[in-house]
Amino acid sequence: MQSKAATVAQYLAELPADRRAALEAVRKVILKNLDTKGGYEEGMQYGMIGYYVPHRVFPAGYHCDPKQPLPFAGLASQKNYMSLYLAGVYCGCDGGADTSDVTWFRNAWAKTGKKLDMGKACIRFKKVDDLALDVVGESIRRIPVKKYLAHYEASILSMSKAKAARASQRPTARKPAPKRTAGSRSASATRRTQRASRS
Repeated sequence: MQSKAATVAQYLAELPADRRAALEAVRKVILKNLDTKGGYEEGMQYGMIGYYVPHRVFPAGYHCDPKQPLPFAGLASQKNYMSLYLAGVYCGCDGGADTSDVTWFRNAWAKTGKKLDMGKACIRFKKVDDLALDVVGESIRRIPVKKYLAHYEASILSMSKAKAARASQRPTARKPAPKRTAGSRSASATRRTQRASRS
């Protein structure tokens, strides 16, 4: 559910009081642990509260949409739940293998006894008590901008190499034989016709 809000303040103001309080609590934890000195910024991105590496720090932007700054985390109020996006612990970055940050995150969360409702990088929750906020804060703190960019660029390079390898393994398409028109005949067919007419 994408918001048309232009600022974080507007986005939060649109929400029901209970959801606003929940997202503000998570936001406080993120901002406390976010590497703002390294360059992360907070703003609106993809219709939700976003935390990203701006173009002034990483001019290439997000490879899926270079006009967008590189996403790092996000907070959103969806129809049936709220979402916390953590690209830094995205478990699909290395061809599906968990990174050390993903492994740490899952183990640390498990120790809290709280249920983890997580997709590849999206944690769904209905109330702030569903979250292990200390683990969320530490996962943000553990991935400063420099580390995130190094990992991101390595992942992009890895994806490019894998794509090139797949392309090189595809069989080359054979050129189709030229279609014969009613007036076109092969030389051998012409010779056969000439021999037949002599006999």
